[in-house]
Amino acid sequence: MTATHTTDRAVVAKRVDSGTADTEEIRDLARAAGYDVVGEITQTRTEDPAYHLGEGKVTRLSNTVARERATTVIFDNQLGPYQTYNIGNELPEGVTVMDRFRLIIEIFGQRAQTRKAQLQVELAELRYELPRAEAKASLAKRDERPGFMGLGEYDESREEDIKKQIANIRDELESIEETEQHRREQRRESGFDLVALAGYTNAGKSTLLRRLADDLEVDENEDLHPDLDTTAESEDRLFTTLGTTTRRAEVGKREVLVTDTVGFIQNLPHWLVESFKSTLDSVYRADLVLLVVDVSESVEEIREKLVTSHDTLYERNEAPIVTVLNKTDKVDDEEVERKRAALSKLAPNPVAVSGKEGLNIEELATRIDEELPDYERERLVLPMTEETMSVVSWIHDHAVVEDVDYGDQVVIEFEARPAIVEQSRSKAGELVGASA
Repeated sequence: MTATHTTDRAVVAKRVDSGTADTEEIRDLARAAGYDVVGEITQTRTEDPAYHLGEGKVTRLSNTVARERATTVIFDNQLGPYQTYNIGNELPEGVTVMDRFRLIIEIFGQRAQTRKAQLQVELAELRYELPRAEAKASLAKRDERPGFMGLGEYDESREEDIKKQIANIRDELESIEETEQHRREQRRESGFDLVALAGYTNAGKSTLLRRLADDLEVDENEDLHPDLDTTAESEDRLFTTLGTTTRRAEVGKREVLVTDTVGFIQNLPHWLVESFKSTLDSVYRADLVLLVVDVSESVEEIREKLVTSHDTLYERNEAPIVTVLNKTDKVDDEEVERKRAALSKLAPNPVAVSGKEGLNIEELATRIDEELPDYERERLVLPMTEETMSVVSWIHDHAVVEDVDYGDQVVIEFEARPAIVEQSRSKAGELVGASA
């Protein structure tokens, strides 16, 4: 696993085709990886095929690196293998050059604690490396010099090795996904509704999770849900949640499992999103998705993030999506209403809350209850036997019991998810058959 770079000094660089380069996010990402950002270089121009930046700007970059004694240059752009090599040749010896995607993979590597997370990081690394291996193969065919352009000695088997490793990791991830899907179905059959928190990094998802479930103990039943976690970190840094954290909450009459997932991030290539789709399975397979956004950001920023989030979620998700405008403690009511109106087409009827201050959490809970699949009502008449008492106890554990009448027979009335109603009917049928 990648170690944090607590002493590494980094200079960030960014090129844009037009407008002004914003380096706030790349600085946050660099700090999240443990780098000390000591300088920056930006440029507005078309991409230079050889250096990405113009040659003059690369010289300024080199001077900044030398002056600040930096050990790493981090580009908020995607660099080709040749550009990475060319830029590195212009910098002081020993300075590492990485692009945005290499940095993100490094952050994920630092956060990966489960086997699934580690596999996804490895998959992303291999997908990042594959085009570079292909570039070496292409050069080897045209030029017989080993290590041409600093890309390293060409190993003709490396490209095939990467493809085989990718296939093997996909197989293992698919097996893990099947196990997790089975667990989700067990949870549903046990009477739980599944709610997923989605959104961009630092939107406040972990804080909101703690607020929704803060007063409730998690049932550590290893057979039922072995990955439940009683704690969810709430830190002001990116990618705190690489894996998923699930906690139990009561919403109205319902027992709900709320899962906090990895935060989205802007401008990720499809191959990188695809590498981490296993982490998003808890979103895709949920009964309801809460899409959390930071209402203190500009309308333009929120709109862009909502569009990207919808593109990611609607690709495979069938559950309803409720937008949550979080961090209302940072803005006044007038600004919240103005943004609510401006975003109404992308986020109809959102819920405005402050996870930090606990404002409007009850309204959010009510909305969750309204949006989840309707409960069904059922009335069962059971024979008075010892076995019946265990079925009545099971119904109490998995449904909302309204009335039980113990006479010559047991009459129980309750509300529950359709799957629970179906199971209770099956159990009742077995009891009746056994007593006939």
